[in-house]
Amino acid sequence: MRDRLKTALVQADLVWEAPAQNRIRFESQIRKVLSNEQADLVILPEMFSTGFTMDAAAVAEGMDDDTVNWMMRLARELDIAICGSLVINEDNRFYNRFMFVYPEGNYLFYDKRHCFTLAGEDKSYTPGTERVVVSYKGWRIFPQICYDLRFPVWSRNNLDYDLAIYVANWPEMRIGAWSALLKARAIENMSYVIGVNRVGKDGNGYPYTGASSAYDPLGYQLCYSETEEILIAELSRSAMIEIRDKLGFLKDQDTFTLG
Repeated sequence: MRDRLKTALVQADLVWEAPAQNRIRFESQIRKVLSNEQADLVILPEMFSTGFTMDAAAVAEGMDDDTVNWMMRLARELDIAICGSLVINEDNRFYNRFMFVYPEGNYLFYDKRHCFTLAGEDKSYTPGTERVVVSYKGWRIFPQICYDLRFPVWSRNNLDYDLAIYVANWPEMRIGAWSALLKARAIENMSYVIGVNRVGKDGNGYPYTGASSAYDPLGYQLCYSETEEILIAELSRSAMIEIRDKLGFLKDQDTFTLG
């Protein structure tokens, strides 16, 4: 079990519907930063290989195809965990899938529960149904994707996670909500929260200003940026447990189950 978890938040401009180009750019950026800075976990944005496209059939890959294999290779070579979401075709259904790849090359995944109806994501992608918690170096990590951030019941911490990660393509016009909700999820769940967004313009002309950030269990911001860069945030599990034990807010939650 590790008390400290060092995370690398990769805030990047994405090449529209061009997985190979994005993989090359990400690998160069990651290797450059990790040559000077150690990290346990690298976090990429939502649909990091394509941008937030609704043309799923044109860009979808299988679990044995290039992008998943690239994540596995990079994780093994750099001895890191790496995560982010991409478009996956499985049994002729398309998923916005959060992949968490361990340093050994094995993985777990979470399929986005809440499809963004405003953009028609529900017409192109199949929503996930299972809540997933990943164990890594003694940390319990809760993977989430973009629109999931707006639904606090789904994100509710029943003392089963230490860190929630939200990967996103969250546009500039609603960026205030992004920052406010990340902070709120940290405070109400007494957990670390990391949000990794993109910058630049997508293929539909929507601008993104990033605002990738990390928050501690009291809602204090640990890092923040609006430019293309990799941010480093170091988390302490013992500090989080001390706060939870001292304040005890999670023990006073109402009990209910999702229908």
